[in-house]
Amino acid sequence: MPEGPEIRLAADEIARALVGRPVKEINFAFDALQRYESRLQGQTVTAIDTYGKGMVTRFDNDLNIYSHNQLYGRWMIRQAYDYPETNRSLRLAIHNDSYSALLYSASDIAVLHDSELANHPFLSRVGPDLLHESISIEQVTTRFQSKKFHRKKLYTLLLDQGFLAGIGNYLRSEILFVGGVHPHKRPVDCSLEQIKALAAGAVNLTRQSYQTRGITNDLALAKKLKNEGVPRSKYRHWVFNRENLPCFNCGTPIIKDVLGGRRVYLCPTCQPQ
Repeated sequence: MPEGPEIRLAADEIARALVGRPVKEINFAFDALQRYESRLQGQTVTAIDTYGKGMVTRFDNDLNIYSHNQLYGRWMIRQAYDYPETNRSLRLAIHNDSYSALLYSASDIAVLHDSELANHPFLSRVGPDLLHESISIEQVTTRFQSKKFHRKKLYTLLLDQGFLAGIGNYLRSEILFVGGVHPHKRPVDCSLEQIKALAAGAVNLTRQSYQTRGITNDLALAKKLKNEGVPRSKYRHWVFNRENLPCFNCGTPIIKDVLGGRRVYLCPTCQPQ
């Protein structure tokens, strides 16, 4: 599943193709949404906003398209009406004179007036988006300490989009590693130093991943390993997807566990239980 950085990168690409341009044609796959096609045709896209893994495409008539890629959704930007060869199901197509923005395989799509956005089931409960510049490490530290969250297991809490928006499976493992915290711990079990390290990791790793298209490892180390010919999959992350490989900090083999039905990777020395 794409995580917050990947959704923001997709939004950037969509914005370059659509923002400031009038819509020539728009098509929804779902019957319930097709009544909006005539209302959106000819309107200008004003912005592409993200809320963690959710996206809102805004139009100048106060209507918005909410979409969530979920597990299989994927946006593709093409030259106008140049459809790719794919077995995926096209759910939404937005065309202007130059480009087509095509959303495949996603099932969570809605058209909402500005006044309805705050009451949408996802948007109304989503937590702070770590890619928003207004969100600080101090604010995230306070959120970890909140009574609403501080007794939840970290392996569950970090995937809760109501806690922090945009964290998924790889960021969860990476945040726990840089915080030096075992996944089974709760914020209430952690020292203030560990809480601050988790908060800094959540903010900094999410933003670094967005800026580098997915690298959460130390950037100097990643560059060194790349120059040595190490495959990207082996230097991209500190621990995620590196089962049995040595920890970059201490050399202990990384282990994989399955918690809540999702993979989590950790160093048993750097993250003692």
